Amino acid sequence: MKSGFFVFFSVLLLTFSPQAADSPPNIVLILSDDQSWTDYSFMGHEHIETPHLDKLADRSAVFRRGYVPTALCRPSLMTLATGLYTHQHKTSGNDPALSLADPKKQKVKYDALREQLISHVDKHPTIASMLGEKDYFSHQSGKWWEGPYQRGGFTHGMTRGFPKPGGRHGDDGLDIGRKGMKEIFDFVDMSVEKEKPFFLWYAAFLPHTPHNPPKELFEKYKAKVDSDHVARYYAMCEWYDQTCGELIDYIDKKGQTDNTLYVYISDNGWIQSVDSRKYAPRSKQSPNEGGTRQPTMYSWPGVIKPGDRGNQLASSIDIVPTMLAAAGADIPDSLPGINLLDSLKSGEATPRKDVLGEGCAHDVANIDKPEDSLLYRWVVEGKWKLLLTYDGVVGRYASSHPRAETRPQLFDLLADPHENKNLAKDNPEVVARLATKIGDWWPVTERKVQLTWE
Repeated sequence: MKSGFFVFFSVLLLTFSPQAADSPPNIVLILSDDQSWTDYSFMGHEHIETPHLDKLADRSAVFRRGYVPTALCRPSLMTLATGLYTHQHKTSGNDPALSLADPKKQKVKYDALREQLISHVDKHPTIASMLGEKDYFSHQSGKWWEGPYQRGGFTHGMTRGFPKPGGRHGDDGLDIGRKGMKEIFDFVDMSVEKEKPFFLWYAAFLPHTPHNPPKELFEKYKAKVDSDHVARYYAMCEWYDQTCGELIDYIDKKGQTDNTLYVYISDNGWIQSVDSRKYAPRSKQSPNEGGTRQPTMYSWPGVIKPGDRGNQLASSIDIVPTMLAAAGADIPDSLPGINLLDSLKSGEATPRKDVLGEGCAHDVANIDKPEDSLLYRWVVEGKWKLLLTYDGVVGRYASSHPRAETRPQLFDLLADPHENKNLAKDNPEVVARLATKIGDWWPVTERKVQLTWE
C-alpha cells in the first residue's frame, strides 16, 4: 500500500512540478549571421555538414520556406528585437549615409547621426524588455548594433556599444562562439541557480567574415571543392554548427531542455563568390531568395509538435509574438506578426498565408524616413513571388543593387526556387493583385516603381 502511494505521489509531483506546469520556458534565440537557406545538411546541401543543427531540426517544427523581411543584418536583427517591420522600427540600413555629415565637422556630425539611428530602439519595447516584465533574466551576445546591451532591455550581456571603441555592431559580443561560450554558460548557471527563466540572444559573428575557420575544417572542405573561398565559407558553417551544439548540450547538461523553447533563423543570406572573399550577387542585401529565404525552427519538447511543415510559409516577424505567447506575456497590439504557438503545438497549418518584405540601402539616406532608401518590396503567396524595384538612394554598395530590371518580376518559386524565369509578362492579373497587397501593407507615396510589364 505504501509503495502504491509513493508511486502515485511521485507521478503527481512530476505532473504538477513548477517546471512542468507553472514556470514559463527558457527561450533561446539562435541567430546565424550571413548563411544561405541551402547551407545545412538538413536542407540537403551536398557538402556542408551541420550535425548539431540537424539534431535540433529533428525535434523541431521546421519551416523550410521561412523568410526574413529584410536581407541586411541590422534591419533584420532589429525586426527580431522589436517584432516590427523595417518601415515601422525605421532602422532601414546599417549606417547613416556619409553624405549626411558636414564635411567640415564630419566625425562630430556622423557620430550624432549614428546616435540618432540607435535611438530608434528607445522608441519600441524589445523582446528582452517585454520578457523582463515576466521576471526573465536576459543575455545578449554576438551581433548587436543598438548601443550597449542594456539599451535593448537585456539584464546581462557582452556588447559595450557605441560610442565605446568598436561599438558599431557588437565589440566584445563578437567574441562569442569564435573564442568560446563561457559568458553564456556563466549566465545559464546563474539563472538556474536563482531559479529564473532566461532568454538568450545568441547572434554569433558566424559564419560571417572574416572566414578564418579552424584549420582542420578548412582542409576538410578544401578536399571537396575547387575554390578556397568556398571551402572557407563551408568550414565556417560547420564551425558555427559546432558552437550551436555546445550551447544546446550545455543547456541539456543543466537539465533545462524540456523547459526550453529554441528558435533558430539567420539574419540574411550569403552566397559565397568562387573567386573572391565577397558574396555573390542575389544574396546578401538582395530581395531574391538567396538574401531573404531562411529555414526557421521552433523546438520545445513535449509542447511543440516536431516535423517538416512542407510548403508552409514562415516569417521572422512572427518570432517575437510567438516567444511572448510561450512566456505567458502580453502581446502588444502594435505587433504585426502572428502568434504561431497554437499551430506549433497542434502541428496544424499556421494562419500565415503570405510573407511581405522590403529592402532598403545599406547606407541610410534619411534616419527617420526609410522610404528615401527604398530599393525593393516583395510578397510571397503560395507558389508566387512578386518583386518590385524602386528608385531609392543607394549610397555605397551600388554594385549589390544593379536594378537592371525595373519592371515587375514574378516567379513560381515551387517550380523555380532560384528565380531564373520571370513570368510577369504572362500573368498581369497576378502581378496586379499582389502589387495591391504590397501597397496595402506599406503605402509608399514618393518612390517611383513600374507596375506594368511594358
